Amino acid sequence: ELEDLAQGERDVLMEEILRAGVAVRAIGEAMGRPVSKLNVGQLGNVKPQLHLHVIGRAPGDPAWPGPVWGHSPAVPYTADRRGARIAHFRAAT
Repeated sequence: ELEDLAQGERDVLMEEILRAGVAVRAIGEAMGRPVSKLNVGQLGNVKPQLHLHVIGRAPGDPAWPGPVWGHSPAVPYTADRRGARIAHFRAAT
């Protein structure tokens, strides 16, 4: 849990969250889906571990303005589409 972290560890975590937010925004731009709002959440009741989610949101996403959890079923990328997305993101950085 967050309260189990020492102050220095919490500081590092906050910096990592900020860096992840920058990356999420860059990915959104590269996809042509600019992020207008970052959601940061600590959600996880099944696994006994601290983990956070950094999610880029924008009006028009399927769950907007509600939470993303439990809204829509996951749809995996095909191998070709996944490879094309990865190449696109790498070219954008």
